[in-house]
Amino acid sequence: MPQQFDASTITNFRDLGGIALVGNSAVRPGLLLRSGQLDRLDLRADPSVAALGIHTVVDLRTARERRERPGRLPDGARLIVADVMAGMISERGDSPEDEAPARLETILGNPAAAEEHLGGGKAEKLMCDTYRSFVTSETACRAYHLLLATLAEPDCGPLLFHCTAGKDRTGWAATVILLLLGADEATVEREYLDVVPAVRAAFAPMTDRFTAAGGDPEIAGAILGVRPAYLAAALEEMRRAYGDVETYVRDGLGIPDEAVDRIRARCIA
Repeated sequence: MPQQFDASTITNFRDLGGIALVGNSAVRPGLLLRSGQLDRLDLRADPSVAALGIHTVVDLRTARERRERPGRLPDGARLIVADVMAGMISERGDSPEDEAPARLETILGNPAAAEEHLGGGKAEKLMCDTYRSFVTSETACRAYHLLLATLAEPDCGPLLFHCTAGKDRTGWAATVILLLLGADEATVEREYLDVVPAVRAAFAPMTDRFTAAGGDPEIAGAILGVRPAYLAAALEEMRRAYGDVETYVRDGLGIPDEAVDRIRARCIA
């Protein structure tokens, strides 16, 4: 089973190590780590994180997110910026539709605007469309290419990938990696949904402020939630466009078979 770290300065920090794969194997611990943003990272307060020796951090956030909440790197770690949503959203952030899931605070800061743009089921539809774009958009493909290409490097070391909440862009990244390593879809979905308690706890104050100001709890739940329909939308899009994960990674993300072999050799126990 994957390890949910009790980290006080990182939201939603998990080790994918221990997840079961086909052939009576599992993901090797300590190599594939996922989380939310690192703007509060303090290794003195989180010695268990320091002990992992994280060598590479892949930041999946937008330029605006990185500017407003700069990440803190573990000592000696290198940073790889792989902006999944570059060009997919307005950097001006004029409307909520342009911003989810990258601009959570802006979306939930104005209940009236949220209702206008995201009420009546539009929030969930927006999230499903966003997940499909993780598969098909050129910017997302470039970002996930960079993540996997980095993971295939001989000197990659323990790698942490993250976005803001650690649930959407990061959730799809974890899904692709786990499928590539040989996890079945039921296992992948469990890992995707296992972050729900951490995400709910992290964003409870934001949700409470939104609903106290008259916001629709369904909008907050759709934007901040981790729902099976979102992952299903991305998987359906992957199958429609590529057939399977190997073809998606090779043809959609441009990762050659020999790089996939290196990833598997390192990450499968």
